[in-house]
Amino acid sequence: MASIIELLIIFLGAFGINLIPFVGPSNLLIASTAAVGIVGADPTTLVLVGTLVAIGAALAKGIHYMITFFISDHLSQKRRQKLDADAVKVKRWAFLMLFIAAATPIPDEPVVYPLGLMKYNPAKFFVAFLLGKLSITIIGAFLGSWTEGVFSGILSQSTMIILSIALTIVITVVLLKVDLGKLAERFMKRKDKKPEPETQTASED
Repeated sequence: MASIIELLIIFLGAFGINLIPFVGPSNLLIASTAAVGIVGADPTTLVLVGTLVAIGAALAKGIHYMITFFISDHLSQKRRQKLDADAVKVKRWAFLMLFIAAATPIPDEPVVYPLGLMKYNPAKFFVAFLLGKLSITIIGAFLGSWTEGVFSGILSQSTMIILSIALTIVITVVLLKVDLGKLAERFMKRKDKKPEPETQTASED
């Protein structure tokens, strides 16, 4: 059984690592490494380790989210109106997108920051992100050092940082510059448009 000091270190470590944008390792690896450091951990302890890592990660990314949430207030009125219109289009998928981003090794920032700019509901953000992290950190705590060896070789840390920064910049620029509402309307019009039936005129004798 882990001591209170060990559990506090795990929580603060996960929070501190996730507080640094773009550079944090997968939370699966954080939970895995934390579990490996606890000798003779029982299943209850492993679940607790995964839960603490998930809560620390969700709180840290929640700070990132709220920063972009309030930055959005300082955008021009035109851009603010466009973001509001885009938010209506994506809010039905936002919860799922957050869950997937949190539950997989893909970078969190390209999803977290744009939704902050759109002022997605903070409570829903935290619940979706926490549930996603729980689904991966508890698994990571149980798999331990085995998962650390497997997942650390998929992508290098520098590659993940570059991909995360690039995706965040691209998505943010698209949100601010491209009218997603008009693009969606054009797509739906093309989809609904059906070819007109050919009219044949009867030939006169």
